Amino acid sequence: MTTPWIAGLSAVADRYDGFVLDLWGVIHDGVEAYPGVGDTLAALRRAGKRSILLSNAPRRAAALEAQMTRMGLPRELYDEVLSSGEAVHLELARRGDPFYAALGRRLYHLGPERDRNVFEGLDYASVALDAADFVLNTGPWELTETVEDYLPVLEQALARRLPMICANPDHVVIRQGARITCAGAIAARYAAMGGVVSQRGKPDPAIYAVALAMLGCARVCAIGDALHTDVKGANAAGIDSVLVTGGIHAEELGIAWGETPDPARLEQVIADHGETPTAAMATFAW
Repeated sequence: MTTPWIAGLSAVADRYDGFVLDLWGVIHDGVEAYPGVGDTLAALRRAGKRSILLSNAPRRAAALEAQMTRMGLPRELYDEVLSSGEAVHLELARRGDPFYAALGRRLYHLGPERDRNVFEGLDYASVALDAADFVLNTGPWELTETVEDYLPVLEQALARRLPMICANPDHVVIRQGARITCAGAIAARYAAMGGVVSQRGKPDPAIYAVALAMLGCARVCAIGDALHTDVKGANAAGIDSVLVTGGIHAEELGIAWGETPDPARLEQVIADHGETPTAAMATFAW
């Protein structure tokens, strides 16, 4: 079956009351908002559609709001914000999940300083790896680092049988054309080594349950650029999805941002990943 191609959301907007919007690869490239994004968000507002920004970013929702504002996308353009970092923060605070309830109070933060708000203000101490009860993985310290750079840390953590929380299930993102390793890739290597890993974020159905409750709509569509997180998560949650082809799969599709992929190649990439969107479009456009 050929995935329907649409020029913009106006072609399908009447089918939905609310939209779950990915950030990185749809709204922005990690540094700048994509052209026309503000106009599209404004058009959704005028059409009376609710929206929630659902991101695998390993930091709290307020930080994402501030980032959007710096990019020229003011808060009034969208309704709600939920991140994997926010979900982890809530789990660390509540300790209702058995995995979290069993954790000690000393954590080793594997990640940059900008992600510390995931645990700051909670009853946990950030300590050295050899004194930690668990690892909180928010991703590489430097944008140029890869999973291999963290093997010594992972081996030491594994030797101590430390559980790992992954605050960003993404394996890679595209930052202004460059592929950047994310926390999910490090967590996947740790799991392959035999480590115990828990993660919150797309495509975990649990975060969609929270997002849909916040959105409060019956007819919902997810917009994302990643088949393995955005589309897979939407499918598992039982909602429609639109794939933005100019994001993480652009290289596989042989296109630059804004270009239309060859239909046959698009179908092959979708088949390769095993997750089928309801429709596809080049960019987040109205």
